[in-house]
Amino acid sequence: MNLPVITPEMLTFLQERHLASLTTMRKDGSPHVVPVGFSYDDESCTVRIITFPSSVKYKNALRGGRAVVSQVDGGRWLSLEGTVSGTTDADRVASAVQGYTARYQEPKERADRVAIEIHVDRIMGRA
Repeated sequence: MNLPVITPEMLTFLQERHLASLTTMRKDGSPHVVPVGFSYDDESCTVRIITFPSSVKYKNALRGGRAVVSQVDGGRWLSLEGTVSGTTDADRVASAVQGYTARYQEPKERADRVAIEIHVDRIMGRA
């Protein structure tokens, strides 16, 4: 599998404190778009988003398919697209929390925290 090419400038942009929009697909095929904080793991080409089990975005992620997270700042923008999944696995949720903490701040404690993962296979944009 060819992994997407990401430049040092793109990585810097993905480490700055910016929110993004997450697009997942509803059961009826229509897009569900919400603002999110996210982290990006360059080694595994994975976007991670923390959330809670009853959120629409998590329910959409559990169905699989594709999703995209898009970050915009003036003329700089990146869209990271790939297959999406939801997880309750403690180690994977901990990785999502760690990424969120590094990029934004430590999230409030939540016993029912889950994570959304996008395994990125396409990157578009200009950073």
